[in-house]
Amino acid sequence: MSKPIVISDPFPRTLSLIFTKKKLIELKTKYKILIAPNKKKRQFYENYIDKATFIIGQPDLDKKILSKAKKLKAIINVESNFMNNVDYVYCAKKGIYVIATSPVFSNPVAEIALGMTLSLLRNIHNAHFDFIKGKEKYGLESNLKASLLSGKKIGLMGFGDLAKSLYPMLLPFTKDINIYDPWLSKNKIKSFGFKPVSLNQMFKTCEIIYVLAAVTTKNKNLINKNLINKMKPNSLFILMSRAAVVNFKDLINRVKKGDLYVATDVFPEEPVRKNDPIRKVKNILFSAHRAGALTEAFYNMGDIVLKDMHLISKNLKPKFCKKAELKTVGLLASKPVAIN
Repeated sequence: MSKPIVISDPFPRTLSLIFTKKKLIELKTKYKILIAPNKKKRQFYENYIDKATFIIGQPDLDKKILSKAKKLKAIINVESNFMNNVDYVYCAKKGIYVIATSPVFSNPVAEIALGMTLSLLRNIHNAHFDFIKGKEKYGLESNLKASLLSGKKIGLMGFGDLAKSLYPMLLPFTKDINIYDPWLSKNKIKSFGFKPVSLNQMFKTCEIIYVLAAVTTKNKNLINKNLINKMKPNSLFILMSRAAVVNFKDLINRVKKGDLYVATDVFPEEPVRKNDPIRKVKNILFSAHRAGALTEAFYNMGDIVLKDMHLISKNLKPKFCKKAELKTVGLLASKPVAIN
């Protein structure tokens, strides 16, 4: 019996990035791999998509090309953001799963979000550099603006995979967790034991706000000066999802007042220019879009890809990757990453 054919087109990922040596051997043992070329890609898909059972990657696949895919069972997006380059409606009609490996990043991002929160509250990062410079302050003098995470009023903007990984890490510190997610009902949020709130209410009352929402056509620049200026003095703003949700100019203007503390892993343009003025803004803890980029996270990606391919091959539903939902996928507007 011939092996099912897998088209490998994972850019910016590579198979060696997302599969351990052992898992890569397993992939090649169970499936025949066709490597998509960098050039004349459309012609390649027109010639070979009819033979493929799986596509590992996120190529442009319109209805015309997909109509040739008589054996295709799943498109596995390993960039991890659903993009507007696939005919999702056609795939749904034909029973072709479109799934993404985004769940592998939720725990790594949640952990670094907690770390950044603690560093902002206790000024860990600046105290470290002060010590290196010989300008350290001892005891209470170094903690005059510091505070505890314990008992803080938390706001989570977005309650998807990332928030669901983060909130269990916060519960030992505080039970006062407030959620804004327009895609979830109030009853659903309450079922977790949390309080559904409006964005205005969140920005007015919460002491720490985590932005964990995917970018959609409806929420670009949603967090602007009208919301940011409602935040209490000495509040924390932690941005861990996508920069396009936030008006960075408005955010920087508020930070420059000196009464707001920010941590961000993402920026409007990446890589950030070396002379970008944001680099000199105080009260910001910077991370260069590295929160989820761990070797173990990428290897976990390959693991769940193989698990779901195995399930789908047995005519079972995938359960490890995230499935594209027709009611929401058309609204997503994330920019694809260019650096692993």
